[in-house]
Amino acid sequence: MPMPPIAKLAAAPAEFIQHQRANGAAIRAELSAGLMAPQAHTSAKYLYDALGSKLFEAICELPEYYPTRTEAAIFDAHLPDIAQSIGVGATLIDLGAGNCAKAARLFSTLHPVQYVPIDISADFLREALEQLQQRFPHIEMTGVGLDFSSALDLPDAVRHQKRLFFYPGSSIGNFTPPQALAFLRRLRAACNSSSDGGVLIGVDLLKEQQILDAAYDDALGVTAAFNLNLLRHLNQLLGTDFDVRDWRHRAGFNAAHGRIEMHLEARRALTVSWGEQRRQFAQGERIHTENSYKYTQQDFVALLEQAGFGDARVWTDSRHWFAVIHARVV
Repeated sequence: MPMPPIAKLAAAPAEFIQHQRANGAAIRAELSAGLMAPQAHTSAKYLYDALGSKLFEAICELPEYYPTRTEAAIFDAHLPDIAQSIGVGATLIDLGAGNCAKAARLFSTLHPVQYVPIDISADFLREALEQLQQRFPHIEMTGVGLDFSSALDLPDAVRHQKRLFFYPGSSIGNFTPPQALAFLRRLRAACNSSSDGGVLIGVDLLKEQQILDAAYDDALGVTAAFNLNLLRHLNQLLGTDFDVRDWRHRAGFNAAHGRIEMHLEARRALTVSWGEQRRQFAQGERIHTENSYKYTQQDFVALLEQAGFGDARVWTDSRHWFAVIHARVV
């Protein structure tokens, strides 16, 4: 007698929590102060509106942008070792999750009991999470709309057991080293003193300047579009009257500070207005939009140790361009 067909497991709806509502007044005050500073600047987090997130996806496909494919190759080559170091059954907290693709590649090996993607771009994250839950119905999924750059206030729905903070793609480089240390200490505190908690983090390593420069100023101009899109986002958030055509993308490695810098440079003398504020920009004057610090392997492990993590295991590619590091709470 033939066996009845096995019923396909239905996907439970993914939960989504908008844990932190945008404080429009605070955002406008922050942006206004940055634009009025002697060296005009904005936080890199404002690069990631819905369009910016999609443009960054495109950047990750570019031949010049080595971090994504190099990190992926490290995971492909060493995932069994990484999984052995971490163990199964983690609460996988994906910081800056974007389209959730990087974490999803780990599911079949890490077998997380809960997946918690966190992103400032809430609408983009919600769409990605709904699709992912259909593929992995057996994993509890709780998306969180949150700007985690200055505080990490996780909702009660996030499990406390074996929290593994996943921060791939070298995004830690957007922080200055002191800011990175403070951020890692917040992750350490959020592990709730659990001895089985930890971090799994991607770190871009120091290398030849020409490789770094090309990665942030690609021939196709996608990174330029990503950077220039910030101006459109500022117009929405602050009510500025930026005209994207008046600006050009500039990026390069600052050896003195060990970081890539991205700027927007005025093509002509102009005035930008918002509310009662005005800022004059001379031709060639710049707005500093992003930093991406590069580390030696030894320096970053030392930073983790200062933050309260230890027993670090490091995996790199054959050229030592990039590192994936797992460290435990100590």
